[in-house]
Amino acid sequence: MRFPNKYSFLTTNRFCFGNYCIIPIRYEDRMDIMKWRNEQIYHLRQQKPLIEKDQDHYFQNVVGRLFEQDRPDQFLFSYLEGQKCIGYGGLVHINWLDNNAEISFVMETRLEKNHFHFHWKTYLALIEKLAFEEIGLHKIYTYAFDLRPNLYEVLESSGYEKDAILKEHCYFNGEFINVVIHSKISIS
Repeated sequence: MRFPNKYSFLTTNRFCFGNYCIIPIRYEDRMDIMKWRNEQIYHLRQQKPLIEKDQDHYFQNVVGRLFEQDRPDQFLFSYLEGQKCIGYGGLVHINWLDNNAEISFVMETRLEKNHFHFHWKTYLALIEKLAFEEIGLHKIYTYAFDLRPNLYEVLESSGYEKDAILKEHCYFNGEFINVVIHSKISIS
């Protein structure tokens, strides 16, 4: 199978800042992505650990089809340092009518402890280029379980405003937890 390497809907498919880039998600990165998602399942809307068969199926039958759609409901990217994938994410739950999308990002688990702020800030700068300059969205936002205070610091220092706290919105590890939503509106 030849996996696509550019989104037909986009004029620009590569967004860079120094040695860091986001490029259309690569098939070769799927097993690393599966590993990171399984390691970080505690903060994701993922019901159970992923297995190779399911990951292959998802990439071949869902992700691969996004590349040719006129208005896909998500754009997924590999986040690279040089040529090495160290994370992935994109714009998901794109609402073309209301012109907004949710930000998704998962970095290599070992980077979270000492490089969380740096990679989130870098990634946000890149995804904002896609959202505001390339696609022309009005608003992008995060939807996060209230488990990661470091995330809120990064978002707020990057110009995102806390829009809402959805009280006891999700059932997690035997209890209801809050969801925190931050957003940024395009200045153009």
